[in-house]
Amino acid sequence: MSLRGRDFLTMQEYTKEELWLMLKLARQMKEKITEKEKRDLLAGKTLAMIFQKPSTRTRVSFEVGMRQLGGYAIYLNWNELQLGRGETIADTAKVLSRYVNGIMARVYSHKDIEELAKYADIPVVNGLSDLHHPCQGLSDLLTIWEKKGDLEGLKLAWIGDGNNVCNSLLIGCTKLGVNISVACPEGYEPDMTIMKWAKKNAEETGTIVEIIRDPKKAAKNADIIYTDTFVSMGMEVERTKRLKTFIPKYQVTSNLFRYALPEAIFMHCLPCHRGEEATAEVIDGPRSIIFDQAENRLHAQKAILALIL
Repeated sequence: MSLRGRDFLTMQEYTKEELWLMLKLARQMKEKITEKEKRDLLAGKTLAMIFQKPSTRTRVSFEVGMRQLGGYAIYLNWNELQLGRGETIADTAKVLSRYVNGIMARVYSHKDIEELAKYADIPVVNGLSDLHHPCQGLSDLLTIWEKKGDLEGLKLAWIGDGNNVCNSLLIGCTKLGVNISVACPEGYEPDMTIMKWAKKNAEETGTIVEIIRDPKKAAKNADIIYTDTFVSMGMEVERTKRLKTFIPKYQVTSNLFRYALPEAIFMHCLPCHRGEEATAEVIDGPRSIIFDQAENRLHAQKAILALIL
């Protein structure tokens, strides 16, 4: 099964078998493949990394990942490129296609990354957009698989804003057999097109997917409780309104975990805000696997790059 030359914009574009191929390679890279074998995989290849939004995990994990695979990564700030002075995305994509072997972009609008992929002659990876965060979703599924030993039949409770990470988890979970219950306030639901995809996936895999209002109902018998910041980058003007909407009802607390299974784990894609989307007791407690998630961004992305570049 070859994925060479393909974009990685959303997980919906990949089959269950292809996603498992990525997960298995990521785990092999983390546990089994020697350093020499890793360095040979992308020897001589270069990844251009375009950042419209700032980042810690995305930049460092992609840059280190390319280095570990024997390749090279170039950091390109959107405003330092001619993009910041009005050059079109199409022209930028065509030029970069003459220089490098792949492009990773972290952008505000998903339309921008779609346009980049449309005009590039090389693979494009979505490092984050307003609608999707597929690299985060894949690394989260890798982490759950490591911790729980399987994916099929588990229940993930998403508590809070139906944002880009939620959208990607809806796709990934329903493709790989994880039941997912999203508890969010009215008006903060996941993207409806993505929900249609998730429901179609769920029909094919026998997975349960739902949007509800009650976090306690979502958390009932959950194996994983997952949340994200209530105020994402670009939403700062809505901060006061958002915090009033989400807190305290959608805050993840130790009390909420009483409804989950005894061995339930806590996940958060970071950065986190203690006392907002979750309490410090949960974030820093024994159930939390947030730094394992962060580490697995490196391994999951190395697998993606090794397979498509």
